[in-house]
Amino acid sequence: MTIGVSLGLGLLLGWVFFGALWWTTRRMLGGGAVSLLLVCHVGRFALLAGGLVWAARLGVWPLLAMACGITLARLAMMRGIRSIPA
Repeated sequence: MTIGVSLGLGLLLGWVFFGALWWTTRRMLGGGAVSLLLVCHVGRFALLAGGLVWAARLGVWPLLAMACGITLARLAMMRGIRSIPA
């Protein structure tokens, strides 16, 4: 697997992870069902851990590229969320 593909998958994984985190936080503040929030929390971490373990099995460079993609997705999500009114 190339580093570019790992970076792209990291961006996608990070976007899903932090998007689900934002969704979960909004539901918690709105009084959402605790069981749904717990499932979302566990699923989010399982997806992130699974992606990172998969990249680690491919080697250090794919793992590093995926971690960079996740970090870039976090930065992009934080910029986007700041522009959304509360």
